[in-house]
Amino acid sequence: MRTGFLLIDFFDSIHSATDFNGNRPRAISGLNVAFLFRAVASPTKGRVEVEGLENMLGALKTARQDKQRATGRVPTNDPVNVVLVSTAPDAYDDFETPFGSFRGIKRQGEQMLQSDFPSLSHTILQLSRFEDNFVEEGLDVSTEPSRANDVEAPGDADKARRRINRRDAAKVAVDALLDEELKDKTVQVWTATR
Repeated sequence: MRTGFLLIDFFDSIHSATDFNGNRPRAISGLNVAFLFRAVASPTKGRVEVEGLENMLGALKTARQDKQRATGRVPTNDPVNVVLVSTAPDAYDDFETPFGSFRGIKRQGEQMLQSDFPSLSHTILQLSRFEDNFVEEGLDVSTEPSRANDVEAPGDADKARRRINRRDAAKVAVDALLDEELKDKTVQVWTATR
């Protein structure tokens, strides 16, 4: 239970791990023998977007509950406990995997955070496609609320052209921990349209 031990005094988290390279599983996209072996030898081991996120959220919730039992009060914290970095619906084409589609797996993790862990305040950042070569760092960040029809039926050509520099994306994720206006919301984020 090393995760629980590490989270004893931490009550906020940013989760931005993925098993994908773009929209394709790493085992396929990079022809990485280690990832491919893991996918074949243990296909039910889990996806970081779903099972990995669930483990992290469970450890965070348990650490908060343990602190509450020990002190007799709910831990005070910043406005947002969890920032989940995800992918905007139009950022990448969909790709089928044995455990669901790329977009489906991303939305499954988002839904789990919203419905299965109500005691944790959250922000879901649906980032546009990363572009470090042709999108400058430090541009103004644009956001808009994510709507159900965006997620269910992506295909907006203008939204597919949105981009963000990786450093700006990292800054947005850190800033979201303290942004009261983003609490319990899902927003699409970008800095440029190319």
